[in-house]
Amino acid sequence: MDQIGVVTPKSPWGHVAPAAPACSLTDVMSEQLANQLTEEDNVFPTLTDPAVDLLLSDEVSETNSDQVLAKMLQLQFDREFDDQLRREEKRFNGDSKVSISFENYRMVHPYEDSDSSEDEVDWQDTKDDPYKADKPQTTPRRGFSGKGKNITTKHDAETCGRKNTARMDNFAPGVHIGDGLGMDLKLSNQVYNSLKQHCYNEQRRSARLHEKKEHSTAEQAVDPRTRLLMYKMVNAGVLENINGCISTGKESVVFHADGGSLEEQPVPSEVVLKVFKTTLNEFKNRDRYIKDDYRFIDRFSKLNPRKVIRLWAEKEMHNLTRMRKAEIPCPEVVLLKKHILVMSFIGKDHIPAPKLKDAKLGSEDMKSAFYQVLHMMQQMYQKCNLVHADLSEYNMLWHEGKVWLIDVSQSIEPRHPHALEFLFRDCRNVSTFFQKRGVSEAMTVYELFNAVSGMNIAIPPDEDEAEAEFISEIMAYEKRNEDHVQRRGKKTFHVTSEDGGPPLIPDSDD
Repeated sequence: MDQIGVVTPKSPWGHVAPAAPACSLTDVMSEQLANQLTEEDNVFPTLTDPAVDLLLSDEVSETNSDQVLAKMLQLQFDREFDDQLRREEKRFNGDSKVSISFENYRMVHPYEDSDSSEDEVDWQDTKDDPYKADKPQTTPRRGFSGKGKNITTKHDAETCGRKNTARMDNFAPGVHIGDGLGMDLKLSNQVYNSLKQHCYNEQRRSARLHEKKEHSTAEQAVDPRTRLLMYKMVNAGVLENINGCISTGKESVVFHADGGSLEEQPVPSEVVLKVFKTTLNEFKNRDRYIKDDYRFIDRFSKLNPRKVIRLWAEKEMHNLTRMRKAEIPCPEVVLLKKHILVMSFIGKDHIPAPKLKDAKLGSEDMKSAFYQVLHMMQQMYQKCNLVHADLSEYNMLWHEGKVWLIDVSQSIEPRHPHALEFLFRDCRNVSTFFQKRGVSEAMTVYELFNAVSGMNIAIPPDEDEAEAEFISEIMAYEKRNEDHVQRRGKKTFHVTSEDGGPPLIPDSDD
């Protein structure tokens, strides 16, 4: 009891040390940081300037030597030059994302001056690569080494094997050959030649596939030239936008688009772009439909496939124009640009009209469809002076209770040397389709041919040989007509006047 009324508790652990004076957390952290920096300064020596080290070295403690003074002055000049070069580099690059380095023009390249890892030189970029495989030992230019029994010629198996292994580095970059570091690999001549030939074949195949992709129109895709033409149509306002592919065939790809405007004529709200494929691989026999057409006989050439495709598109444009004048239901041509034909859309609200083979028609509608097709075939042959040459249920659409004809790019005139053969094929396709659909009024192929052509070829009584005899009569008629042309210099068929067409945008043959 030290004082009256005040009782000091006695600690069971002995005498209690007085409490440390209170201080803030900031003061504690600052003191610890200062101690840590002091310890680091003691551990790491201070980096001095190379010029200062040169002055403090024992060898140059005396500056009486002119050589030492010259070295010191040159070092100081180089450092000042590098500083100036660094400022020029910073001002030249500015805030550009792509910068140009002046590192190669510097006089001194100190390691400690590097601000980023990009300036550091990696060991893989140097010639002193510690993991680089040694070059295979080769024979001297004379072709052999050694003497007597120890002679080694250039045809030695081990020497050739090492040479072949080293030559694999010259293969195409896409061929993975491995590194083989630290391994004494030997490749025989047979294996090396096989690998070399395989790499060569792969390069040619890759180049061929790349060229085909870039210069041809594939299914649901277009090549860069065609894509550029489509973009130009959109930019010119002819089209509002291109929505996507709606149909693909052996000769073309069809895209749906929203129509824009033209000065010459109004553009429908919905149109289609028929892009003719720029490769003949899938339809190689198309030249037989155009080379004997008098409208293109002087312009046809097998030497330039792209020009042939443009003629093919122009041919369909003229055929559709004739059919529209005869009031035959078919698409209306809006514009032709090289091998792209813009036409009106047969359908509604982006939904194309179904093909006749897919349309769900009753007996009366199917009967009406047959008579419509018969009438259209007669109109095409007699008024339009055309034969469809590829008429079937795949090239006829059913829309608003009517049959619409499409794909008339291969259509020819009756004066064509094989026009009647193509007409007989069309009649066979139409007659077979409607008879299978149960149309009792459907004519036979022979009756339909006579009804369309206006000819009166006798139908053979023997059913087994009827088609062969009928075709022979057709070919004989064509032969007589061709002989008449050679003698008289003109056809026996009536020739209509030249048909007009939609505006053609002039372009260069590029």
